[in-house]
Amino acid sequence: MTEVTIGIDVSKDSLDVHRLPTGEEEAFANTKAGLMALIRWLGTDPVLRIVFEPTGRYHRDLERRLAAAGYALVKVNPRQAKRFCEALGVRAKTDRADAAMLARMGAALALDPQPVRSEILNELNELVTARRALIKDRTAAKNRAKGLRLALLRRQNANRLARIEADLAAIGKAIAILIASDPALAGKQTILLSIPGISDVTAAALLAQAPELGDLDQRQIAALAGLAPITRQSGNWRGQSFIRGGRAHLREALYMPALTAIRLNPDFKRIYARLTDSGKPAKVAITAVMRKLVILANALLRDKRNWSPEAP
Repeated sequence: MTEVTIGIDVSKDSLDVHRLPTGEEEAFANTKAGLMALIRWLGTDPVLRIVFEPTGRYHRDLERRLAAAGYALVKVNPRQAKRFCEALGVRAKTDRADAAMLARMGAALALDPQPVRSEILNELNELVTARRALIKDRTAAKNRAKGLRLALLRRQNANRLARIEADLAAIGKAIAILIASDPALAGKQTILLSIPGISDVTAAALLAQAPELGDLDQRQIAALAGLAPITRQSGNWRGQSFIRGGRAHLREALYMPALTAIRLNPDFKRIYARLTDSGKPAKVAITAVMRKLVILANALLRDKRNWSPEAP
């Protein structure tokens, strides 16, 4: 049986679609009617995978409707898609060309389908993202306050800070209610909170940014967070290992808990001390603790058990 791979380039107004191996192409409006027409166009023949890039809110309805229709979906990193296009030597940059490239990428690399986020996880991710933006706004407002001399500007900045604090409190309450409403999420949160250094805010960020926690092995979860060391060597030459890629916001969520874990968790404290005593920079040691922390969280969620000093 011929394996069919579909590539879809998603934009605000349109969906450009390419079917392999036949090379058929079509374009649909990125609307409810357009999505229904797309599903009819896909037909009843088995489709191995549908490949697309995430585009914020523009791909959400597509993802939800195709998943509900039973299609296997592959959401690829735009940077990886760009590198694949460069490797092919393709210079054309059009929506139709991008759709064809995504289909070729899915087929050539035999990309595995991924589970689609539930609606409650999408809502949690939106809340966590909004909270992160407010934290940046608060930091900017506090820095701005240091240089304000006019009473009017100081008053306006103070009002802005008060508004931000109120919005943060409202979002925090909404996050707590949302997690409590879902028994599975609430159970995962309880496990994460048992780990020294993990707060309510961090637990929510981990659940939103890495719903795969508990379903991957330790190498996969470290790579997902961009915390797996990348080795550089050629012949007799050995370069320094470094981390790259992965989910930046997930790493951000792990940074402060890692610092806390170094103080409160004897195991992490020993890891940090061993690395720094051997001459490693503090930043490298903290990164190693972040990696151990996400691996620990993954293992506890996989085993459905809380952390304890006796059985870390």
